Amino acid sequence: MVNGLGRRLCNRASIPLNTYSALMRSKDRSGKIRASLPERSTTTMSAADSLETALADLEALEKRGLSAFGGAADADAIEAVRIEFLGQKQGQLKSAQERLKALEPSAKRVYGQRFNATKQALEAAHAEGKLRLASKGEVQGGIDVTLPGLLPRLGHRHPLTQTAAELIDIFGRFGFAVARGPEVEDIRHNFDALNIPASHPARDPLDNFYLSDSTMLRSQTSTVQIRVMENQPPPVRVIAIGRVYRPDTVDATHSFMFHQIEGLMVAKGVTMADLKTVLRLFARSYLGQDVKIRFRPSFFPFTEPSVEVDMLWHGGDRWVEMGGAGMVDPNVFRAVGYDPDEVSGFAFGLGIERLCMRRHGIDDIRLLYQNDVRFLSQF
Repeated sequence: MVNGLGRRLCNRASIPLNTYSALMRSKDRSGKIRASLPERSTTTMSAADSLETALADLEALEKRGLSAFGGAADADAIEAVRIEFLGQKQGQLKSAQERLKALEPSAKRVYGQRFNATKQALEAAHAEGKLRLASKGEVQGGIDVTLPGLLPRLGHRHPLTQTAAELIDIFGRFGFAVARGPEVEDIRHNFDALNIPASHPARDPLDNFYLSDSTMLRSQTSTVQIRVMENQPPPVRVIAIGRVYRPDTVDATHSFMFHQIEGLMVAKGVTMADLKTVLRLFARSYLGQDVKIRFRPSFFPFTEPSVEVDMLWHGGDRWVEMGGAGMVDPNVFRAVGYDPDEVSGFAFGLGIERLCMRRHGIDDIRLLYQNDVRFLSQF
């Protein structure tokens, strides 16, 4: 029978009376209690366990985890597997980490490396599982074939490109072929062969983009006319189209880079009347039958006589230069090997930007180069 002291001790320690009686019967000779309370079962490794056993258990854990993640069919299953193997409190990987404490110091490094590899493999399997389910959901539920399709946004040609193509078509109906030449030109083709002497102000460095003493960015497409005549005997009927460069101050009607179309017709008996007829037919074909143009006397080194061609701007009272023209100067014919006593011809040069602006009612040339889709999509 338990005495009063024992009963009080049992009450304070919350130990069942039968357990306390067993403890009292298990005294050693010194009177101290030899037995202890039953130990709570844990997953820690005892000192007797070997490193080989611990590594084998890690390998088995990794295989089970990879198999579980691979077999998870939905998001809930993936989460359940994550908690089972990667849970911070009761996950199997957490239990395996506790075994590190029971290993000999020399074995802890090997076991730790293998543990880290297992953890990384399971985390990668978890991420891959989530990605697999997400991709599967997109494929199955991302497309509704009953909905109308979405038309892709299509671009179109720039208004300057459209204008150039239409000009080529119009002059093609007049019998003019298309010729092109380099934009980096030599001094001879840009000036000398066009009867522009070294003292002429048009050769001033402030009015041109020189690349070296002998090369420059062409300031006019007349250079192509020279190249054509050097390689082709008369008769000649061509248009040259492309970019030209002049260091002009940029404003509503000027730019340091713009596009030109130049025409050349050489044969026997060509007169100024032919030039004016071609330009009037062109203006009416491109700008409309009601367009008004005028010819003003002018001077160009490569034509004689020469004229400026103006057009009435947007139906108002303002005349804007459309280009220059005239009869080819005899010195130009001599520079390319033509006999000016046998043939005659006319040449003209027109600004494509100004024609485009006149056609579409554009008041500022800079709009054509700002690449504003809101503007360009109107054409």
